[in-house]
Amino acid sequence: MRHRSVLIEGFGHLESAEWPWLVAAVVATCLTWVAAAVTRQGAVMERLPARRLLATQFAAGAANHLLPTGLGAGAVNLRFMTVCGVPLARSSAALALYLLAESIARLSLLLGLLIAFPGALRLGGLLPDGAIGPLLLGIGVALCAAVAVLALVRRLRAAVFSFLRTAVGEARSVHTRPSRAFALWGGSLAFPLLQAAGLAAVGRALGLAVSPAHMVIAYLAATVAVAMVPTPGGLGSVEAALIVALVAAGGPVAVATAVVLAYRIITVWLPLLPGALTLGALVRWKVI
Repeated sequence: MRHRSVLIEGFGHLESAEWPWLVAAVVATCLTWVAAAVTRQGAVMERLPARRLLATQFAAGAANHLLPTGLGAGAVNLRFMTVCGVPLARSSAALALYLLAESIARLSLLLGLLIAFPGALRLGGLLPDGAIGPLLLGIGVALCAAVAVLALVRRLRAAVFSFLRTAVGEARSVHTRPSRAFALWGGSLAFPLLQAAGLAAVGRALGLAVSPAHMVIAYLAATVAVAMVPTPGGLGSVEAALIVALVAAGGPVAVATAVVLAYRIITVWLPLLPGALTLGALVRWKVI
């Protein structure tokens, strides 16, 4: 509410968008579902039905907006793999391997680009004073609490160690097959790059005065930051982080706001109803 004037000005900029670049953003968004399907296949040894796998990734996007931090998509994919005959323990291990590979790929891309473009983000003055210390302290306390719970609760410790053994065995099996390993890591790299390319295309459509490489860095930095904020589908947190990141990359506030609004309309709101209908159809047909 305090920044409603910026939002109104941002909506006003949407009228000047160049449609070919918006179409390119839509294409990049569609390709993210292909990349997710390739990565999911790479995380499991069994051959999954390709069309159903792709439809599941599209439907998982709608489920992702009901539960925080990707739990909706995880639940949909876990159910899909078990219906395809993958045991629950190995399905869970494949899901964990997917999340780990995607996280490593995203962080590696961000670090590599920050090394190549060290001045891409200028966060001075954008973050509240003293915000980093409490954030790091909170993360440390959470990690210590998790370790303490594992040390004190024997059943939980046994379950976690059993899951880790299964996950390590699944990871080893996947990496013994070059096609699976290539799909896992290639898809994990392609997924965030396609997402970032969609944001860069929207930026070009609205004339944002930030280079495409810096927009990619801004996107990766924002998504890494909001991974710690458990909102369903990243609603609210993603928008705020993307605007801050684009402003830190040198973009005007109003145009950066317009870019983020258009990007979220393309990636979240337009696919939401078709994705929900697809999810319902997959449940009805017992694909998941």
